[in-house]
Amino acid sequence: MKSKTFVLLLVLLSVLVIAFFSVRPTRSPKVMEIGSAIENFELVDRNNNRVKLSDMKGSVVFVNFWATWCGSCVEELPYVERLFRSLSDNSSFRMVTILYKDDGQRALGYMKENGYTFPVFLSPDESAAKIFGITGVPETFIIDKKGILRDKVLGPAEWDSPQIVASFRALINEP
Repeated sequence: MKSKTFVLLLVLLSVLVIAFFSVRPTRSPKVMEIGSAIENFELVDRNNNRVKLSDMKGSVVFVNFWATWCGSCVEELPYVERLFRSLSDNSSFRMVTILYKDDGQRALGYMKENGYTFPVFLSPDESAAKIFGITGVPETFIIDKKGILRDKVLGPAEWDSPQIVASFRALINEP
């Protein structure tokens, strides 16, 4: 009888140990909340110049993560280009598109083929994607002049629509 009790206790203890290690909390990816200050990060442009987000303080910053292998990104790029062309003459607006898990040369070739002129950056250590908690592409983040996240858009958008351009102009005109 004692051996059956011992075996039963051993089985129960094994189940408890397995359950304890199976139910450990996992770390969820960081999620940027609207109204949060954005942590500084560094990017590299097509000429290997380093650019930091802190260099853009005082400007409204459009941050878009994309890739050439992403169908919805490719569909969105004409809208990104038209937004860039309509606001690039304003010194209080900066566009930062970040290539995500893609080849830089392939992306630059794709841009040239399609006549895109918006700036493209790389984040070689993917620190920018980690800061924003990227889960896929396209994902876009709008940062105000003070470095605060004002909006985030998961998935493609028609960035050149009159309403969106007007909202950018209003944000640019804020003190």
